[in-house]
Amino acid sequence: MSQSETVTIRLPAAVKGKLEALAASTNRSKSWLAAQAITAYVEEQSWQIQQIQEAVALANSDQAVWVEGSDVDAWLTSWGTENEQPAPCG
Repeated sequence: MSQSETVTIRLPAAVKGKLEALAASTNRSKSWLAAQAITAYVEEQSWQIQQIQEAVALANSDQAVWVEGSDVDAWLTSWGTENEQPAPCG
């Protein structure tokens, strides 16, 4: 089992009440539920930040491909028409 540490947080009373009800109905402790929720949140946020940093690095690199906004607008406007255009390429 991994080692854990204690963290103290403040919750709005309504959230605390919902947490207590959820703990009772799931037969889990409030601490276990809170740890699961925080773990999921941190993992999701970490993934998003990593993806953003990678996208910014690519955008700043020589491999970046840029397309004019007006070309994208024209392409999107053509969707579903008889004259649908191919995706613009940079």
